[in-house]
Amino acid sequence: MKTRYFILSVLFAIASINLSQAQTSSKSVVKDTVKVWGECGMCKKTIEKAAIEAGATSASWNTETKILQLSYKNGKTDLVKIQKAVAASGYDTKDYTADNEAYDKLHECCKYERKTAKQ
Repeated sequence: MKTRYFILSVLFAIASINLSQAQTSSKSVVKDTVKVWGECGMCKKTIEKAAIEAGATSASWNTETKILQLSYKNGKTDLVKIQKAVAASGYDTKDYTADNEAYDKLHECCKYERKTAKQ
């Protein structure tokens, strides 16, 4: 009888560990949004490419709302790294301002009214 309880306890412990690992792995995908200044379809392509290269698994920037929707794996990248990559490509984000040299390299149709924020 004690053997049965012991075996059931071990099986229960294994099942609990497997369940908690499954929940942890499903939580590792983060969905986030961030405002990114830009103007046109060329901006969209550049912004999304910069986000993907910074580790985002998906990136979609809306030209009207200026909102970049992101998915990324927690631990592989983070919102700071993605925003810095987008800023390095010439586009101001909510928290990071592109340097003037990167902004000046943008095509004329991509030049937007710069936000006033700390550099």
